Amino acid sequence: MPKMKTHRGAAKRFKTTGSGKLRRRRAFRNHILEKKPSHVKRRLKDEVVVAPGDAARINRMLGK
Repeated sequence: MPKMKTHRGAAKRFKTTGSGKLRRRRAFRNHILEKKPSHVKRRLKDEVVVAPGDAARINRMLGK
């Protein structure tokens, strides 16, 4: 059976940490930022850990 290919869209969106957790960017931080308050933009700045319910599916897409 051939190797499974990595889902390239998922590979661009998720990164694995050293301990194996998945990190993702938050939504609403790409465009139309002028009208959003600074406190909202600050809150959306950091990356967060993916929810455990989604992690298994994303790991499968990443070929892990």
